[in-house]
Amino acid sequence: MSLVTNEAPDFTAQAVLADNTIEELKLYSYRGKYVVLFFYPLDFTFVCPSEIIAFHNALDRFKAKNAEVIGVSVDSQFTHYAWKNTAPENGGIGQIKYPLVADLSKDIARDYGVLLDDGVALRGLFLIDKEGIIRHEVINDLSLGRNVEEALRMLDALRFTEQHGEVCPANWKDGEEGMKPTAEGVANYLAKHV
Repeated sequence: MSLVTNEAPDFTAQAVLADNTIEELKLYSYRGKYVVLFFYPLDFTFVCPSEIIAFHNALDRFKAKNAEVIGVSVDSQFTHYAWKNTAPENGGIGQIKYPLVADLSKDIARDYGVLLDDGVALRGLFLIDKEGIIRHEVINDLSLGRNVEEALRMLDALRFTEQHGEVCPANWKDGEEGMKPTAEGVANYLAKHV
């Protein structure tokens, strides 16, 4: 069942922060900012580092849009710490600058509907608005990596709809016009773009 339009399940869990400290992270404390919350299966695996590093490389772009990125897996905070302190050329992720949350109990993955056969999390991504409501979700199988550019595009679309009260048509990108959510608005948009 989709969580879109529902309040994001809150959680408090141990996390390795950007500066390598290990502290309790509370999702609720991010209210007032957008949150890109993503789940990945396990540390020290194959597709996961490519995604984690891709989110790190785009982090300044997310932050410029008032968004925070948070990664979650069923690993411990100590495994996250070891993985961060292993160079990418040696199978690690290096010094990424956003939190990695430990979900040893698997409760967070279960609450977000991404826990696979009570083992690891599927590649779930949830875009949470400033009020704590999930506005977008995508869940991939283990072997299918996510597109960070699409996560940024969806964040842009959410911000656009909030600012302008318009909706975003197919393949919409930041800087393009939206569509008024009326029959006339749709007709006008389609007359110009189809």
